[in-house]
Amino acid sequence: MLAARADLAIHTDGLTRTFGELRAVDALSIAIPRGEIYGFLGPNGAGKSTLVRILCTLLLPSAGRATVAGHDVAGDANRVRLRIGAALQASAVDPKQSGRELLRLQCRLYGLAGAPATRRIDELIELVDIGAAIDARVGTYSGGMRRRLDLALALVHTPEVLFLDEPTSGLDPVSRARVWDEVRRLNADGATIFLTTQYLEEADALAGRVGIINHGRLAAEGTPAELKRRIGSDVVTARIDGDPQRAAAAARALPHVEAVDVVGSELTIRAPRGGELLSPLALALDAASITVRDLTLRTPTLDDVFLALTGDRIGAAEAAG
Repeated sequence: MLAARADLAIHTDGLTRTFGELRAVDALSIAIPRGEIYGFLGPNGAGKSTLVRILCTLLLPSAGRATVAGHDVAGDANRVRLRIGAALQASAVDPKQSGRELLRLQCRLYGLAGAPATRRIDELIELVDIGAAIDARVGTYSGGMRRRLDLALALVHTPEVLFLDEPTSGLDPVSRARVWDEVRRLNADGATIFLTTQYLEEADALAGRVGIINHGRLAAEGTPAELKRRIGSDVVTARIDGDPQRAAAAARALPHVEAVDVVGSELTIRAPRGGELLSPLALALDAASITVRDLTLRTPTLDDVFLALTGDRIGAAEAAG
């Protein structure tokens, strides 16, 4: 059995989960220290949600081991559940109760009652910005409102380890910023945050380290800055009208071009001195009868890292799923 380490909030060793012939999580080993915000990125079907469900004791692993908050997820699930909070993609709240009733029930389940429970509920209502609808039946809520209520329910007991599976999906920018502030506050108070997200700026802004999963395996891991340095080169994006494969071939023929990726009608070109590439690239595309709508030069982002490792942009990958 995997020995629990006091310095780690989450620890997996060869963790595997299969569904028939599909290996949704494939021999995954990660070590997340206590007090870290860990961002987890990957396309739909890569294994993100399966991993989260295992770590939250909702699925048993097929092989390997995992501990959360010092306890084995398979052999000591009840102790794990007492120490974690989870806001997952699939909402499981009772549509016939109001948001406030569900928050009060969650408080009672975690031993919080009276004035402290009322104060905590008021704090969470302000955080997730449901407004007067908190006293309406959940069945009348929009999808975004249900997501906000799920987050509030996960935060009731200020958990040691908080699992957030795309927590700000469907939220407006103001509500998203409030959630970010609450995540930072919880982390400052000692909570470990495991965050899956489709928003690259969210991982960049919040996560101390980021893991990228693809086909059930960990493709890369490091701080956002370390991952972006792996690309190193400047990035030129070209939005075009015309055959993208012909455009990509014209770009690849230019000196010093390291890689060209195509997503729809956009080329992403990596080169060590991107500024020097702009004019030759425009001329090469024109010679190939490609109309250039715009050219943009920038430094690498997490989206570029994701593209280099998986062959797709995370927004496009999520939308396609």
